[in-house]
Amino acid sequence: MFDTDLFDTDLFDSDGAIYMGSQRDPAGCRVGLFGVPYDGTTSFRPGTRFGPAAIREVSSGLESYCPQLDRDLEELAIADLGAVEIPFGAPEPVVAAVKSATEAVLALGLKPLMLGGEHSISSGAVAAVAARHPDLVLVQLDAHADLRQEWLGAHHSHACAMRRCLEVLPSQQLLQIAIRSGTREEFSELRQSGRLVAIEQMAEALKPLRGKPLYLTVDLDWFDPAVMAGTGTPEPGGFLWRDFAALVEELRHHNLVAADVVELAPMLDATGVSSVLAAKVVRSLLFLLDR
Repeated sequence: MFDTDLFDTDLFDSDGAIYMGSQRDPAGCRVGLFGVPYDGTTSFRPGTRFGPAAIREVSSGLESYCPQLDRDLEELAIADLGAVEIPFGAPEPVVAAVKSATEAVLALGLKPLMLGGEHSISSGAVAAVAARHPDLVLVQLDAHADLRQEWLGAHHSHACAMRRCLEVLPSQQLLQIAIRSGTREEFSELRQSGRLVAIEQMAEALKPLRGKPLYLTVDLDWFDPAVMAGTGTPEPGGFLWRDFAALVEELRHHNLVAADVVELAPMLDATGVSSVLAAKVVRSLLFLLDR
């Protein structure tokens, strides 16, 4: 049980759309969803600051029922807490604000689901969750390795997302699934570390982790640009919904304690399909977290 009177509502802006099937009041809920509208370190095409709102706005176009998981959002208790109040400018204060917001969600006894925004924000959430779960395992879906020490002078660039996450991950357990883009140095590290997992070995690599707390970070550019045009750094050779569904099937057997969905830039896809795909990813994660 938790005391909602202790919840700092000043951390969140609750104006705007709400994700389908959720409520603003966290009382009685099991999952806490929140957005972080930030794209201050975007290195190619900006616009991910509009991602969280777009996901919420199109979510009502989906069915609330998921046939794969045989569950309905109407059965869930989800709090959509709104957008984290973040400062403009450098990423470091934003990451700190994300950490504080995630800690607040965890203090309510909720499992956090963060909507980005760019990938640089993930280290703040991972740090907060890892403090509760020192044996936390981080699973990354992404086109890019994101293992740079810095990019364009920024240590908290979205190109450094996993490097910063590793710095706050006590277990040092990171699975990077089907990464297809990065520097020679990044791929050398991926191969030597054993963290790189081919799509064909995804389920096999995850099975030994059943029972351990997992954090799943989903950079939407993991999907192929044919189905995810609305992202700032598209990379050909990506994946389709059936590949994500295969991951969901394995994650049914896991202890997913937190997740994020990042890098949707909705204005780059005039069809709106990218936003719908992102909202459907969120729907699946809500079901997996609500267990």
